[in-house]
Amino acid sequence: MDRFQAMQVFTRVVDAHSFSRAADSLGLPRATVTNIIQNLERMLQVRLLNRSTRRLSLTDDGAAYYERCVAILADIEDTEASFREAARTPRGRLRIDVPASLARLVLIPRLCQFHERFPEVELAIGMTDRPVDLVREAVDCVIRVGALPDSSLVARRIGTFYMVTCGAPSYLERYGEPLSIDELAGHRAVNYFSSLTGRAFDWDFVVDGAVREVKMEGVVSVNDGDAYLACALQGFGLVQAPRFMVLPHLESGALREVLPQWSPAPMPMSVVYPANRHLSPKVRAFVDWVAELFAACPLLGGSAAVDHCCSYEGKPGNTLRSRAEQHNLAESML
Repeated sequence: MDRFQAMQVFTRVVDAHSFSRAADSLGLPRATVTNIIQNLERMLQVRLLNRSTRRLSLTDDGAAYYERCVAILADIEDTEASFREAARTPRGRLRIDVPASLARLVLIPRLCQFHERFPEVELAIGMTDRPVDLVREAVDCVIRVGALPDSSLVARRIGTFYMVTCGAPSYLERYGEPLSIDELAGHRAVNYFSSLTGRAFDWDFVVDGAVREVKMEGVVSVNDGDAYLACALQGFGLVQAPRFMVLPHLESGALREVLPQWSPAPMPMSVVYPANRHLSPKVRAFVDWVAELFAACPLLGGSAAVDHCCSYEGKPGNTLRSRAEQHNLAESML
């Protein structure tokens, strides 16, 4: 027996309150509909319908089975509809929100590629440092760094966020290069402070599988990623900054990495969107494209020195505190 067809026939009989009307709507002989219901009851070993010459009614088992059938058939229809939607040409206005530095350095330089592939999609790009309420603000999707506490959203991982400890040659010539974490006590940093609390973020390093936090002293504090990088380039102090922001300066020699054997634990980068039953073609197109873009971007690739952190499993207390701190710092710095 075709169970899928049996579910369709049974729900149609219940909705139509009649074997004859159900048979007409399905284009089947009435005898076929009757046989399908009888075979279904025989297979389930329960009575689903009470029949009389004038009316049909559900038994308790029939009511429970009807609800499950409706849900299953709706899921099947939703799955098929999602693929039909995906096959359509993406078009319309797409609102996204991206951390400013990621937008400037990675996304916007390659927007022509997206436009050439999807010319009928109009992009509206927000570059804010505050959390965005996707539903309330009608934003289609966002790119975020770190753990995602909102379970009502769907997240697709598109890369890994690495932090690098580094300084300008002028600073290192003046103060020397630290060879251990303990030696940082004799150094100064450009501090980054929270716009919400005004408190400077501590640094952290993964040492033997556990997080070690370090409070750095400095003569200047900022709350902007570009200003943070500019101060480092001028030799104001050491910084712990996103790798994709400092990589060009590391390659040019304008900055030098220090303590590469002790790197902060990496965090996931994700594209996030509401858990709608139907993912629109324009959102699907952007999600697939940005995942492809980030996977191929050399600025977002991890170096050999930090790849070992991907399997990091620290102590529970230190892990939670450090990941929360890293997430807040990463979101604000970007």
